[in-house]
Amino acid sequence: MALRVAAFDLDGVLALPSIAGALGRTEEALALPRGFLINAFQKECPEGPNEQLMKGKITFSQWAPLMEESCRKRSKASGASLPEDFSISQIFSQVMAARSINRPMLQAAIALKKKGFTTCIITNNWLDDSDKRGSLAQMMCDLSQHFDFLIESCQVGMIKPEPQIYKFVLETVKAKPNEVVFLDDFGSNLKPARDMGMVTILVRDTDTALRELEKVTGTQFPEAPLPVPCNPNDVSHGYVTVKPGSRLHFVEMGSGPAVCLCHGFPESWFSWRYQEMVSFLDKLGIPQAVFIGHDWAGVLVWSMALFYPERVRAVASLNTPFMPPNPDVPPMEVLKSIPVFNYQLYFQEPGSLDVHKATEMGGILVNAPENPSLSKITTEEEIEFYVQQFKKSGFRGPLNWYRNVERNWKWSCKGLGRK
Repeated sequence: MALRVAAFDLDGVLALPSIAGALGRTEEALALPRGFLINAFQKECPEGPNEQLMKGKITFSQWAPLMEESCRKRSKASGASLPEDFSISQIFSQVMAARSINRPMLQAAIALKKKGFTTCIITNNWLDDSDKRGSLAQMMCDLSQHFDFLIESCQVGMIKPEPQIYKFVLETVKAKPNEVVFLDDFGSNLKPARDMGMVTILVRDTDTALRELEKVTGTQFPEAPLPVPCNPNDVSHGYVTVKPGSRLHFVEMGSGPAVCLCHGFPESWFSWRYQEMVSFLDKLGIPQAVFIGHDWAGVLVWSMALFYPERVRAVASLNTPFMPPNPDVPPMEVLKSIPVFNYQLYFQEPGSLDVHKATEMGGILVNAPENPSLSKITTEEEIEFYVQQFKKSGFRGPLNWYRNVERNWKWSCKGLGRK
């Protein structure tokens, strides 16, 4: 029998980040044992405070002190230390404030409804009477208008994974189990539904779950909208003289706290054109910034955080994780031991870059097609912009990063042991 009902969990599916994930990060911030808060919230005896909360027998303000008392007992039993100002209400207020609607998942639900599916939300939820209750109310208001049914545990007196709530769902949507697909981020919530005959999808990440939902429903969901095009002529360009004879080009966009986006090779500022701000610090009078690097610049921003921490508000890197140098093994020896990096050995030679020879040596151009097609997010005009940038500046500057690897290694070794 064909599917005709799509049921979605709220937390971790339609709303992100999940409460469990947020509690995990709070555990780390408070130096609590892993699972301390999550287990206190999810695992307890039947008819305990958490179950009473989710079934609507008590409100959030009644539950919070019970939860705090439980956590303090657990901390004494486990030897964990809770801060004096430990507050479940404050923790949950922060968790709820951080959540937002998972737009791609919502768009999928809307697409299924337009196709004729009955859609519903099935959530273990609570009666929120806290002073921060507006955030939950706003989210439920924004979501519920797009669904045929909203089934909240605190309203029906049943919780997942109790079998009776799934029977209630089937009665509500007037469907047989094999006509329903149900998405949840907990396997324990999916098992009873699957045992009844429902199609189930475990949501670990949105993209994978949506591909599976497309497959079982035979529905093509709309792709996420592309970024608004950026015309290089419409942004502010500038140059900073960092030392006699050396200028750094930058592009400045947006407003707010400074975020310095550092590109790798072969790249330019244009790779970051959809971000908020690209800037440098000293010459522009900016005391501190967030540094985000890609490729070679990832190595640079990690070093920035190690050697100039007072100038770094936060740091992140794309595709270049932090790897402390090995003071006993020179980098050239490392490169020679990894064949895929052979092209970097070729880059050590002075002179012009021979693309064909670089390809033969291995690296980024290996197996590249002779006439590559454009990606969906790159126009011919944007490709031409890259071409003109490299025609103007050449490759000598970027290649010198490879040629300076030994000096950079010696310098980075001075930061060993720093955190």
